Amino acid sequence: MALSQDDVAQIADYARIALTPSELEQMTTYMNEAVDLLEPITHYDLDGVDPTFHPIGDLSNVMGADVVDDSVRALPIGVALKNAPSVHDRYFRVPSILGDSEEDF
Repeated sequence: MALSQDDVAQIADYARIALTPSELEQMTTYMNEAVDLLEPITHYDLDGVDPTFHPIGDLSNVMGADVVDDSVRALPIGVALKNAPSVHDRYFRVPSILGDSEEDF
C-alpha cells in the first residue's frame, strides 16, 4: 500500500515538520521507497510469535544500588586528586559554566 501525499502531509504535520509542495513530493517518494524496502518482512511466518513491546522485556531496573562496597578497594582521594589542576577540599575544582568571573573557578 503506497502512501499518498496527503498521508505524508499528515505525518509531517503530526511531527511538526513544515514541507513545501516540492519537499512533500520528494518525501512521499522517499517514504514509499522506505516502505517498499520493508516488504520482504511480510513474507515471514510469524504464527505463534508474540509481539515484543519493549526490547528488554520484563527487566525493570538495570542499575545497581548506589552504595559504597567496603570490600572493594577504592582509589584513595589523595591519589585521585594528585594530578588535578585545581582542588577544593576533597573535590575536583572546575570552572563554573554559569558564571564568567575568575571567582567562579
